[in-house]
This record gives sequence, C-alpha cells and structure tokens, in this order.
Amino acid sequence: MRDDNEAYARQKIDQKLRDAGWIFIDTDKCKRNVKLEQKVEGGFADYELLDSNGFPLCVIEAKKPSINPLSAKEQARRYATEHNIRFVILSNGEVSYLWDIKSGNPQIITQIPTQESLELRQGFDPDAKDIFTENIIPEYVALQKNPRLLETPEYQNLETRGAYCWDNGLRVLRDYQLNAVKAVQNAIADGKNRFLIEMATGLGKTLTAGAIIQMFLRTGHAHRVLFLVDRIELERQAYKNYKDYLCDFNTVIFKEKSKEWHKADIVVSTIQTLMAGDRYKSFSPTDFDLIISDEAHRSIGGNSRAVFEYFVGYKLGLTATPKDYIKNVDVDKIKMTDPKALERRLLLDTYKTFGCENSEPTYKYTMIDGIKNGYLVPPVVIDGRTDITTQMLSEKGYHAIGIDDNGDSAEADVVVKDFEKRFFNDNINRVFCKAFLENAERDPISGEIGKTLVFCVSQEHAAKVTQILNEFAMQAFPNKYNSDFAIQVTSNVQRAQEMTNQFMSDNNNLGGKSPFMDGYDTCKTRVCVTVGMMTTGYDCSDLLNIVFMRPVFSPTDFVQMKGRGTRKHTFKHMDADKNETKSEKQHFKMFDFFGNCEYFEDKFDYNEKLKLPPLSAGCRVGERGGYPCAFVTLTSEEIDKMVQMEVLNIPDNGMRIDREFWGNFQRTVAEDAEIKDAVETSNWDYAVALVKDKYENKPDLYPNLDRIKKANKLDRRLSWREILEHIFGLIPRFKTRDEMLEDECDKYISIAKPDAEIVPTIKNFIKLYVLDNDFRDIIEKQQYPRLNMEIAGFNMADLKSMGPELRAELPEYIKENIILNKYMG
Repeated sequence: MRDDNEAYARQKIDQKLRDAGWIFIDTDKCKRNVKLEQKVEGGFADYELLDSNGFPLCVIEAKKPSINPLSAKEQARRYATEHNIRFVILSNGEVSYLWDIKSGNPQIITQIPTQESLELRQGFDPDAKDIFTENIIPEYVALQKNPRLLETPEYQNLETRGAYCWDNGLRVLRDYQLNAVKAVQNAIADGKNRFLIEMATGLGKTLTAGAIIQMFLRTGHAHRVLFLVDRIELERQAYKNYKDYLCDFNTVIFKEKSKEWHKADIVVSTIQTLMAGDRYKSFSPTDFDLIISDEAHRSIGGNSRAVFEYFVGYKLGLTATPKDYIKNVDVDKIKMTDPKALERRLLLDTYKTFGCENSEPTYKYTMIDGIKNGYLVPPVVIDGRTDITTQMLSEKGYHAIGIDDNGDSAEADVVVKDFEKRFFNDNINRVFCKAFLENAERDPISGEIGKTLVFCVSQEHAAKVTQILNEFAMQAFPNKYNSDFAIQVTSNVQRAQEMTNQFMSDNNNLGGKSPFMDGYDTCKTRVCVTVGMMTTGYDCSDLLNIVFMRPVFSPTDFVQMKGRGTRKHTFKHMDADKNETKSEKQHFKMFDFFGNCEYFEDKFDYNEKLKLPPLSAGCRVGERGGYPCAFVTLTSEEIDKMVQMEVLNIPDNGMRIDREFWGNFQRTVAEDAEIKDAVETSNWDYAVALVKDKYENKPDLYPNLDRIKKANKLDRRLSWREILEHIFGLIPRFKTRDEMLEDECDKYISIAKPDAEIVPTIKNFIKLYVLDNDFRDIIEKQQYPRLNMEIAGFNMADLKSMGPELRAELPEYIKENIILNKYMG
C-alpha cells in the first residue's frame, strides 16, 4: 500500500530526477544542479533546477499523492515569474506535468526532462505567425537541392520540366500535397498542435511530410523532428528520401546513430526500436518539437501510443486508411476479439488522438481522387472462388472430412480464417495458382507474366505456393526460369530484405534479368510470394498483379497491399537498332480468392468473376502441433536412503557456473555473423529461429530460457528476442517485474491522461490485475463484493472511485496491450 504523504512523493520525484541525470550533491567532478525548498511568499518552492551556469531553469512543486498537482499551478507560476523561470513541473509522485509558462498548458510527462534538453528548449521561442505566413510553393522542397531552379531554362520549359526534375531527383509538390501543407498552416493559425493527413497509398505522403518538416525547421517551430514508422522498409525509405531531398538538414536512423542522434535535425525510427525495453525513455520529453507517425493508427496503436505521447510538442499523423473504410460495424455491439471491431476502434481512436473529434482529418485526398486526377492507376478486381472456399466464406462454413495429424479420420466445420491453419487442402492452392497464371496481366513489352506479389497465410503456406508456381512455370515455360519464376520472400528466409530491394523497379535484378527479351530491364523472377513483408513502404511501380491467397481482416493491411499496384509506370525497351518501345501502365489486376473486397465493402462489384473447377475433398484437418504429448510415468519401488545433506549458500551474483555460462553464451552469440546480420536488419523471426536452431539446449553451453533467467536472477519470464536485444546492446539490462509493471502504468497514464486523483488507483488496479489471479477472476466475473474480503489494498470504494467507463475500459486495455505471461515467475 502506498504512503499518502508528501515525503513519499518526494522520494519518487528524487528518483525521477536522478534517472534524468540531475545532481543533488557536489562531487569532485560535478556541481549540484538541484536546490531544495527555496523560500517564496507564503511558503517554499520544493525544488529548483539549475542550468549549466547555475541559474534557475525549472521549478518543481510537490504535493502528496492524494492531491492533484495542478492545484499548485498558480503558486508555481508566481515563483517562476518572480525568478524569470520558464519551466514548471507539478508532481505528486504518481503523475507529473511539465508546463512551459510562455506557451500552452501543463502536459502529462512520465519522465523528468534532462538539464540539456531544458536548456535547448529555453532558446526555443517560435512565433506562430512565422509558420502560417511561410510561402509554400510547388518548388518549396526542390529549391533545397537547386536554389536556382526557378531560373533554370529546362524547368521553365513545360515540355522539358518533367524529364529535368526526374533526371535531377527534384521533388515538386503536386496540388493536393500543397493543399495538405497549407491545411496544417491553417490549423496552426487556429491554435491547434495536432494534425492528421489522410492520403492514399502511392500519392506521396512522405514528400508531403517532408515539406511540413522543412516548414517547421525553417521557421524555428522545431529544432528536431522524430519520424516514427512501424516497418523497417518504411524506415529505410524515409531515411533515403529525406537524406536526398531535405539535404539542408541532417537525417539519421536512430538505431544506426544511437549515440549521435542529438546532432541530427530529423531522427527516423521504427516504433518497435523505441518500444524495446522502453528505450524511448532514454530521451527527454522535450527532445523533439515535431513528432510524426506514419500510418498512424498502426504505428501508435495500442500501448505504442505511449511513445508518441511521451514527447511534448506538435504531433502529425499520416494514414492511408479512411476511418469509414470498414462498413456497417457497430463497435459497441460486436465482440472486442473481432478484428473488424478492433481495427475500427483503432481508426476512430486515431482521429481523436490528433484532435479530430468530428472524425474529419486536417486534410484528405483519397485513392478515388488520385485515380480520377491521373496520379494513380485503378485495379481490375477479379473474384475467384472454388466450391470449397465458397462454403468457407458462408456463415455455416465448410464441413470438412479428412484426416488429422495422427492419420485418423476427422470432421470439422471450417471457415476462411482456418485456411492453412486448421484446414489444409493442396488442391485449392493448385487451383488458385493455375487460375492466376491463366489470367495474369502480361508485361506489355516482353509478353511474359507481369511482375506479381502473392500474399499468403503463413510462411509455410508461402513455401507451398512458391513450389506450385515454379512447377507450373516449368511446364508452361520450359527452360526459361529454372525455379526462379517465383521466390519466397518471408522473414524466415535469409536475405529476404535484400530480395525485396532487388525486385523493385529501380533495380529489377531478382533472379537476374528476364530471359524473354535481351536488354529489357525487368527481373527474371516474376512472382514474390510473401506474408507480411512488402505490404508497406514498398515502391515497385511496374507491378501488374496483386494476388490474395489469404483472407485479410485488417483494413490497413488490405489498403496497403492493394496500394502496391496503384503507382503509374512507363515500360520502356530499346532494341539493338536503337528503336524505343514505350507502354504506359493502364491498370493492374487484383486476384481476390477470399472475398476480401466484400468483407470490407459489404457489396462489391467485381470486374470479373472466374469459374474455378470443382475440387476433390481430400484434405487434412487439425491443428499442426496442437495435440498434447504423451507422458510416461516410471515408478520404482527400490528403497533408497539419504547419505548426506548440506545447506549451501549461493552468493548474491549467482552460482559461478551460471555466471560463466551466461557470459560465454553472450560472447558466442554476439560473434555469430549470421545472427548479427539478422538483428542488424531487424529480421527478428529469422534471428530467433537461428539462435534456437544453433544453440538452444545444444552441448557445451546448453542454453535455454529458464537457465538464462536463473543466471540473471529474474522474477519473470524472458523471450529469445529480449535476450538478443540485450546481447546486441539494444537494451542495457533486463528489467525486473516491478520495473516493467511501473512502465506499463506510465504508458497507460501517458495515453489516457486521467485526472491526477485517480492515478494511484489506476496503477494499483493494473498491477493487481496482472499479478493476482483472484483479483483478475473477481473483475472478470464482476463479483465485486469479494474485493473487501479477499484482496488486500483494493476495495469496493477504490473500484467505485474509478467510475463505470474506466472500470470497463481498463481491463480491456490490459488484455489488449499487456502480455500477462511475461510476468509469471
């Protein structure tokens, strides 16, 4: 049970100050920069933080946990004004607010800013009128690379302008991109500091964001920008683009410059990098003045939003998924485990996060707008269903009769989500592959199958489909491809990331060059078979086919997947006589074998419907690996006796054999070039598979999760990914269970921003729900009277103080965002 006095609050504040590098006592190397209890009219200022020259920089007002720290606002303001102090922190130990009294209101923070970041912020004094009077013209970004662009004859000539810009890598803003930037300017003029831009895939969100970044940095509204993405492909793409066309500014990828990021103007990172070990807390809340979230409702969905909310400053969200993309979903009535409902709620939450309470973004430009105005090409959507998949798509599902993993006869009703998970039928895969090959869009120059992405259910499914496609290609195009027609590109395949780059239209060398036409710049490999890779941030404009051999339940994934085909492209070939052939991409084909369009659109008019042949019913039913192992108990009646018993004292740092084992294992893995490469490219599935395959329970070291946990004296479970993150320096140490729970509480507080009075109760609820089975059972069954009898430290009065909305919301948040198994001993 927490103490409810100011001394308790001060203990918590003292620790947060030390964590942020503040110094309480002079040493030979450092002078103290924290003064305690400075006298003010009518009392004392609890803490005064000093800058590097010893002048007052920030004042902290402490209150006991039961008092809202905002109640000390006016007292702190008086002291700050009298002593010319710009920053105020109001805290009761459980919740803290940072207040820049020159601009804005107090904002919740979960960490106290460092001295360096507050000093940098001290010189940050933007004038709003500078940003909304900044002249944004189409050449706004391009002028960075060529300041004399407007005077260049090749640019002035409309006939040569396009080629000149393309050849010189100059990015000129289109009309809708210009309008998006101006919409943000207008929002700032209206006093807003959060913005959401809804723009379809392929229309240049990254360039639009680049223009906004330039506007903020040039006008002094930001001294540093954080650009958050949720995929490594997007991270590389954003870095490459901003390094190119925002050349006046220094752009870095955080994980590659983790010790030098503070020298950069633009820091790009995946959300996963910052979430790992709560690494984002190594930053100060004031380190970034503009935080951008790409594909916002996914990169800041769930508790990832804690990273976004951790920083104070302007917030910009980018999304390609409209809020109303999922039709006819009542989030309140549908089960929360339904993917439609979860995604719909995330979309709506995203609009609220960015201040769009009326669900209207700051600016939007849809795929239909892009196609209508000639910036994108449309899909030709093809519906293909077998007799079995038609039944699987129905409400009743398909009654499958087959054999299980043990070879026994089995029956089961299966639906689309069971395909290639519980229900396996290779005939279906072969029919899909044959239908695709017979109806695929062809390359307009070479006549071969156009470049294609096939999306599968799983890595195992992708391997099967790749094999079938190569078998069919060998029959249809003998001696042309030699098993390079289709290639599996999934995270468990070595060099998968490199393959995605080789397949792009800028490179076109996956498998070598096409054998169909000499000198034609296109891949020998025609089909990439994947699961989740190549869905976002993947620019391959010469794609002509997108194939869904899987059901898709996430609208974001579906929008991104089909968006891979919408980019315009000019196919070109120069023959030996220097005669050039050109063909413009008019459309792409989208093969929908699982009714995905109908799932999202309710009723969808397909351009074409394929009649697929009937299938035999031969299949396998059963959860692969899902049956329990048989255990044999060996009983012996031989009498034995104890000959010696001695109590051994284990030293605090563990047994020597465990310490040496852990050190040896770390060195061995750190020196493994294959694992190191997988970690550096964030190919975590492959990295974990490698370490398990090479080392888990193998002779010499015999490492396993339990042994590593004991070597580190942890009170919770570990995962192989967390172990690899520590070995390769991505997290400094393994946190204890209590530390992790405190971090989980901080995440919720930064996201939900509850009233200060209720924060201690919320923290207590979260910790009990995670750790106490009885408490969790009471809440789940709503048997609340049991609280007073069975739970120490949480009673009916505490539960009542939360209110009905929070009582309903908090358990759902925990279930969706906190993995309970991690906290087991």
